[in-house]
Amino acid sequence: MSQGVLRSLARSFVNGGNRGGGGGRYVLGTFEAEFGRRPGGVSCGVIFARRMLSSSATEPAPIDKEKKQSASAEEEEEKKKNGGGAVVPSSYWGISRPKITREDGTEWPWNCFMPWETYRADLSIDLEKHHMPKTFSDKFAYRTVKLLRVPTDIFFQRRYGCRAMMLETVAAVPGMVGGMLLHLRSLRKFEHSGGWVKALLEEAENERMHLMTMVELVKPKWYERLLVLSVQGVFFNAYFVLYLLSPKLAHRVVGYLEEEAIHSYTEYLKDINSGAIENVPAPAIAIDYWRLPKDATLKDVITVIRADEAHHRDVNHFASDIHFQGRKLKDSPAPLGYH
Repeated sequence: MSQGVLRSLARSFVNGGNRGGGGGRYVLGTFEAEFGRRPGGVSCGVIFARRMLSSSATEPAPIDKEKKQSASAEEEEEKKKNGGGAVVPSSYWGISRPKITREDGTEWPWNCFMPWETYRADLSIDLEKHHMPKTFSDKFAYRTVKLLRVPTDIFFQRRYGCRAMMLETVAAVPGMVGGMLLHLRSLRKFEHSGGWVKALLEEAENERMHLMTMVELVKPKWYERLLVLSVQGVFFNAYFVLYLLSPKLAHRVVGYLEEEAIHSYTEYLKDINSGAIENVPAPAIAIDYWRLPKDATLKDVITVIRADEAHHRDVNHFASDIHFQGRKLKDSPAPLGYH
C-alpha cells in the first residue's frame, strides 16, 4: 500500500466526523483506485474499507439490548417466585423438571423419588415365616448367614440404629446385582426376563430408601463409613460371583438375610417400646415415601421397614424355589410392586 493511501486514510479518520460521511467516501474512492475492482463489479477496496470503518460491530443492536433486558426481567420475576433464591438455568437440551405437587397442593420436595413411587406398606404380612433348610445348598446358605451374624452382633451389640444402617448398605446389593445380570442375560439371549429385572431393581431401590431413612436418624461416624466401604466391596464381588455360579443359592442366601433383618428390626422395636431407644419423630422422607401420618414416629418407620423386609424374604425364597424346580425365572411372573 502506498504512503499516499495511508495519509488519505488517516485524514479521513480525523476529519470524517465533520464531513458527514464524506471522508468515508473519499477513502473508498482511494481504496478503489489503489486495489481496483473484482470481475463482478465489487471493489476490493470497498470490501476492506467497510471492514475497517464499520462501527456497527462494536455496538450492540437495539434488538439484542431488548432481549437482554427482557431476560433480566424474567430472571428477577423467577427470583421473586422462588423467594429470592437462585434461578435454575434452563437446559440447552430441553430437560426440565415439571412442577410436582402433593395431594394437598404443596410442592413435592424430593428428587430421589416421585409421588407415584410412594406406597403404604402391607403390615398384615406374616413375619414368622421361615424356610426350613433341607437340601445341602439350603443348609449351606442358612449356616453362612448365621455365621455372618456373629461379627455383626459383636460389633454393634444393641446399637440397632447403626446396625440397621450397616444392614441396609448390604441388603441393597443383591437386587442390583441380580437385576443387572438378568438384564445382560436378556440382551445376550434376545429373550424377556418375565419382569424379574424390574422386580429385583425395585427391591434394590426400596432397600436404598431404607438406608436414606436410617441416615436421617443415625449419623454414621468415620469408622462406620470405612466399615461400610469395606463390607460393600467384599459383599458385592462375592455375591456377583455367587449369582453367576448358582442363582438359586444366591436367592436363598438373600432370603435368609431378610429373615435376620426381620429379627433385628423386631429387637429394635422392643428397645423402642421399653424406652431404651427414644421414639423420636419420623423423618420427612419416611413420611412421604411410606405415606405415613404427619405425626408418625420412629416406631412407625421401623414397623414399615420390617414389613418391607418380610416381602423381600418371600420374593427371594420364591425365586430360589423356581430354580430348585428346574425352571427359569422368566417362565414365572415376577412379583412387580411387591415391596
